[in-house]
Formats: sequence, structure tokens, C-alpha cells
Amino acid sequence: MSVRRAFGMSAGAIVIGIAVLVAVGLLSASSGAAGLPVGGVFGALFDWVPFIGIESSLSATQENILFEIRLPRLALGMLVGGSLGMAGASYQGVFRNPLADPYLLGVSAGAGFGAVLALGFGLDLSWGPFDTVPAAAFMGALVAVVASMAIARGGGASPATLLLGGVAMAALFSAAQTYAIQQLNETRAREVLSWLFGQLNTTGWKQVGLLLPYAAVCGAVLFVHRRHLDVLRVGDDEARSLGLNPARSRLVVIGAASLLTAAAVSVSGLIAFVGLVVPHIVRLLISHSYRVIVPLSALVGAAFLAFVDIGARTLLAPSELPVGVITAFVGAPFFALVLWRDRWSTT
Repeated sequence: MSVRRAFGMSAGAIVIGIAVLVAVGLLSASSGAAGLPVGGVFGALFDWVPFIGIESSLSATQENILFEIRLPRLALGMLVGGSLGMAGASYQGVFRNPLADPYLLGVSAGAGFGAVLALGFGLDLSWGPFDTVPAAAFMGALVAVVASMAIARGGGASPATLLLGGVAMAALFSAAQTYAIQQLNETRAREVLSWLFGQLNTTGWKQVGLLLPYAAVCGAVLFVHRRHLDVLRVGDDEARSLGLNPARSRLVVIGAASLLTAAAVSVSGLIAFVGLVVPHIVRLLISHSYRVIVPLSALVGAAFLAFVDIGARTLLAPSELPVGVITAFVGAPFFALVLWRDRWSTT
């Protein structure tokens, strides 16, 4: 199967996308309070590739910063950005609503509430290979998205009622988070609040290893079902006539996107609007087909959050801004532009 047939775009476009991701990654790895030369970073990375043997110009301290702090943070940011971008694209497809987003649907707030219970009160929901924080975040995310869908169904199942239902769930879970945090002691409350603002602080690869299995499995499920989203766009009756079970496809996509969002929230806190902004960028620049939007949202989301993290680490250096603050500054005006554009297109 050719690349164009599989993704709906040329191999050149995919190569350009990967090149942009690599360039942003090199810039992110070399930027920060302790600047590292790009050439030295490049050499240190290739020094690990067998049979190449490029000698690194970095000192031992700089290599420690690169491999123990910068690269884990970069990998975590790319995984979180790719996960939220892919989940947002899938929600927009399954709900047939371009404004659907893990944050606006209340999924992030629900996941955040579950994670607060696990982090702040030691709630233990671990099961088998699943760590307790992702499990608690997933339960909160699932309750939020089911409640949003129930509200939308009771109000006529229109895109507007779905969005309003999501806003209501986000407000409810945000209030529950506030109440729960007030019950914590000052030290624990400060830790939880810092986490809720959205951050990519990490030392070592533990959080990357925690998120990676969820991103791989759920990402594969969403990638396989991307064609179903194009079929669902034309309506349930038409989908059935083409041999698709709409209810089963929706259940699988919503479950995978919610688990992906919950896992990302559990390691990075609440990072808003990535799931809204990134699919729209792909839709505006590349294609309106979810066969293209879903996989490319993972690629663009990874580059987007890695780029935002550079700003978070350098704008107020040596202090650091929460990543969620910058994505909110970018996402809120973008959300307003999408609303205005939809209004202009219907008048």
C-alpha cells in the first residue's frame, strides 16, 4: 500500500513533518537556563548510534543535563502533546463537532479530579499493570464524558448541547477539585495545585515509561479506527449501509481517547486546548479527512507542546511558567476564532 493511499498525502509531506519535529526537538534540548550548543547535542545523540561514533563536545555535566533532564522532559512533552492532539481529533470526529476537545468536554477536569483523589488522599485504584493515578484519572474521565453525552442526549443531542454539557461537567469537576484540595494540608495542597496548572517537570524516564504503553496501545486503536470517523461523519444510517456498527465504533473510540487523555493528565496535569488547536491546524493546512487528521494530530501535537515548553522554560528564566498557562493563552483566542469563523460561514 502506498503512503498516499494510506495517509491521503505524499511521502514528502510526512518527511517534512518529521523534519520539523526533529528540528523542534533539537531546539528544545539545547534551550533552557543552562544553554547547550546544538552541535554538541547533535553529536552526543549520534554518539549513542552504533557504528557512527561522533565524538561529543559536551562536558560530563552537560551530558548529564541532556540525558537526565532535557531528553526525558522533551520525550514526555512530545508524548503528552501527541496524545492530547490525537484524542482531540478523535473526539471531534466521533461527536461530529469541531469544538469537541478533552478540556471542553469535561474529560480533562474529570481525569484531574480522579488524579487529585489519588495524589492528595492516597486513593488506591491500581489494578494489574495499571498504576493507581492513571486508573483514577481514567475513571474520572469516563464519568465526565458519559455524563456529557447523557446531558446532550436529553437536550436533543445537538453539538451545542454536547458542548454545554461538557462545560457543565468541567465546572462541576473543577468545583469538586477545589473542595478536595481545601481538605488537604498546606504542603500537599501546594503540590497538587502545582500539578494541576500543567507541567512537564521530570527527572529521569519514569513518567515517560508510565505514559508510553497507553500512548502506544490507545494510539494504535485510534489509528485503526480513523477511517470509521470519516464514515460516521455522513450519518448513522449511511454508516450501517456501509457495514459499520456506529455504536460499537463510538464506544471503542471514546474509550481509547478517554484512556489516552487520562494517562496524559496523570503525568502532566491539566494542559488545556492542545486537543482543540492541533486538529484544526491539520484540518486548515493539510486535509479535512480524519484518515489524515488523526495520525498527523499526533505528530503536530508533539511538535506543538515541545515548542510551547521552550517558551515555558525561557520566557521568565531562571523561573519557569506552567506549560498549561501558555497553552491557555494560545488556545482561548483560537477557540474564539473558531466560533467566529463558524458563525460567519453560517450567515
